[in-house]
Amino acid sequence: MKTALTATAKSPSFLTTNAVFIGRSLRHSLRNVESLMMAIMLPILLMLLFTYVFGGALDPTGNYVNYVVPGIILLCAGFGSSSTAVDVATDMTNGIIDRFRTMPIRAMSVITGHVVASLVRNVLATCIVISVALLVGFESSASFGGWLAALGVVVLFILTFTWLFASIGLVTGSPAAASGYGFILLFLPYLSSAFVPTNTMPSWMQGFANHQPITPVIETMRALLSGTPVGDSGWQALLWCCGILLLSLLWSAAAFRRKAGRR
Repeated sequence: MKTALTATAKSPSFLTTNAVFIGRSLRHSLRNVESLMMAIMLPILLMLLFTYVFGGALDPTGNYVNYVVPGIILLCAGFGSSSTAVDVATDMTNGIIDRFRTMPIRAMSVITGHVVASLVRNVLATCIVISVALLVGFESSASFGGWLAALGVVVLFILTFTWLFASIGLVTGSPAAASGYGFILLFLPYLSSAFVPTNTMPSWMQGFANHQPITPVIETMRALLSGTPVGDSGWQALLWCCGILLLSLLWSAAAFRRKAGRR
């Protein structure tokens, strides 16, 4: 009898707990159709805007679509990841974390569920954006390996910024505040080489544009998709993403322990 009671009270495994919370977050994503559609439609509309409205003025040769697509892809990834901050803040303020803490599970897995669901959602949105880019004239000289490497960069970028937005959701006091703070980060692509070369910017802005995380990631993707040498931007992008990811993991773990207890 004692053995049976002990077995009954045994906590579920780490993988089982995370699988349950990932499934929960994926179901929430499927139910929130408006948010999912906005994460897909906004980057597509921006790509059409820059290609057909501004493209002729920025590049009269008609090749601007090949320049702007990598930036649009990252904008899509960043916009989709930003919703994680709101989702996490909602869970932290509606009392459900306290209910999870009464169960024999690691409550931190709820954050992991949000991150993985966001990763799946944003990879799907990115594939749709790339398909539309090909339809509007985007041409790539990349090999199959180059496409795989570019997709790997996108996945790493999404994972990095999703954890960063999750950390923001943990430390803010409400979903509205999390949305506001997350929105600030979405300006970074506009202050990078996403839409125009950094050497066309004012000199005082070039220093920031050349030394922020978005620019090397975009230049790496641009080189991979065009089949040209990656150069220094490759290791710079890797260092930026790995550094931000590590800090975000530590920040989110500390914030969760402080606000929700040890588990």
